[in-house]
Amino acid sequence: MTNIPLIGRIEERKILEKALQSPKAEMVSVIGRRRVGKTFLVKSAYEGRIDFEITGIQNATRQEQLRNFMIQLSGFSKGSFPQTQPKDWLEAFHFLSKFLEMKRKPEKMVVFLDELPWLSTHRSGFLKGLSFFWNSWAVNQNIVVVICGSAASWMIRKVVHHKGGLHNRITRRLTLKPFSLAETEEFLKAKNINLGQYQILHLYMAMGGVPHYLDEIEPGKSAAQNIDQICFSENGLLNDEFTKLYSSLFENSESHVKVIRALARKRKGLRRSEIVQKTELPEGGGTSKILEELLHSGFISMNYPFGKKKKDSVYRLADEYSLFYIHFIENNRAEGKGVWQQLSQTQEYVSWAGYAFESICLKHLPQIKKALGISGVYSTASAFYKKGNEEEEGLQIDLLIDRKDHVINLCEMKFYGAEVAITRATAMELRNKIARFKELTKTRKQVFLTFITTFGLRQNQHSVGLVDVALTMEELFEGGS
Repeated sequence: MTNIPLIGRIEERKILEKALQSPKAEMVSVIGRRRVGKTFLVKSAYEGRIDFEITGIQNATRQEQLRNFMIQLSGFSKGSFPQTQPKDWLEAFHFLSKFLEMKRKPEKMVVFLDELPWLSTHRSGFLKGLSFFWNSWAVNQNIVVVICGSAASWMIRKVVHHKGGLHNRITRRLTLKPFSLAETEEFLKAKNINLGQYQILHLYMAMGGVPHYLDEIEPGKSAAQNIDQICFSENGLLNDEFTKLYSSLFENSESHVKVIRALARKRKGLRRSEIVQKTELPEGGGTSKILEELLHSGFISMNYPFGKKKKDSVYRLADEYSLFYIHFIENNRAEGKGVWQQLSQTQEYVSWAGYAFESICLKHLPQIKKALGISGVYSTASAFYKKGNEEEEGLQIDLLIDRKDHVINLCEMKFYGAEVAITRATAMELRNKIARFKELTKTRKQVFLTFITTFGLRQNQHSVGLVDVALTMEELFEGGS
């Protein structure tokens, strides 16, 4: 992301700036999935202010990590600090405190420890060393210590909820998520890539709002051409990213991938018991840990069905790239250039596009609520699913917005290349859906049928009096305040 300004991240920048301006020592944790821009954010916010920085090396031994630490220390001290090999992390952090004392300056010092899970190898004593550094020295200094990691669940379990010397030491927590559609549009414009919103939506559906992925998009090419190059060409970044993604974040990642694959094939999502059944994972706490790790890292989402309890919650695949890889890239990587043009004419494309668009809508609920004029009204979002049997059809509603002003928005999300026109048959289906929802839930609230489509709804005799609100993708590209 060379020469690209820091896009969005307004709240996150404020948190980092407050830590810098605060009169006390601050320890800031920055958590977010791989490639989401954590390092870029910290370096941009603290440009020219970082006094020491180290990035953990993946799959390195404790001795290699310690050697790397001292090489960095020697570099930041411009060679004035000896490259003595520390015997453990306690001594390494002692050397760091001595270096910072030598460098003391009027403004706040900044220490940046990146990819903490890689630094903290098994039984290495790294967290003990960090606790010693913070509790015995840094807490009494004019300093900001930023700790950063892609393995979100590891960061939360081992650092944020640390039971030892780091317990309650985190002063500010920052969770970095992928870009929204609006931020993606801004990011591409900063790269002088001028694509329309429909083209950007296609790109987002394939790779999500991960800045490192979006940085691969080239100007002068359509969304289809870019997807073809980035995802299907032999040297494309996303051609084999899936195989690296989960193994870089999780130990025994095969189990995590099993869950991802199971969810990729089930549009309505799966309950925990169904995940166990389909993946053949154990019923116990190991599966709960896997689901928790995928949730914290943003790869899956958990939704409570309308009127149900936590035990009935449904998990959905939330990572656009993983869904796209499993449906298209995995089995078509060897087909060569132009394969995406062929694949986008298939029925599987239609099915995938519908699911991907729904997932994007669910991620942009603040934008939908803003467009509905209910940002200030307390509301909860959920889905509704009633299994069918021989006597009656099932009922599935992917998004309900249940509002405190006694209204429920029943949302229909449709991805289409033009305006959507409701036919007589579709109108009848929708009326039956609303009636059955009211009957099954016994709700007394007003139900507004809300259409969310790419290019809007064409008004005709079947939509008038049926659809209460029609939103387009333009609303999804708005800010979500």
